[in-house]
Amino acid sequence: MLTNTNNQRVTMNTKQQLIIDIENLLNTHGNITDTVINPNLLEYMDEDTLKNIIGSLLDQKENTNKVDTEWLEQFKIEND
Repeated sequence: MLTNTNNQRVTMNTKQQLIIDIENLLNTHGNITDTVINPNLLEYMDEDTLKNIIGSLLDQKENTNKVDTEWLEQFKIEND
């Protein structure tokens, strides 16, 4: 029984950290600040789902950076 409680505690701590990571990623995106996710979501989402959300946010951020870089390249002065 103690092992199960410890496993649940570790899982909850891992899920809490994943939620914090998601909040931090959202807070660095555009003009969004002070994002807070309801911790009750931990009951409904497993670690894989939270990790997939993080992966999706990282992909979006990478794509946004790529589009921004491509847009900025238009203004680059050629020194040939």
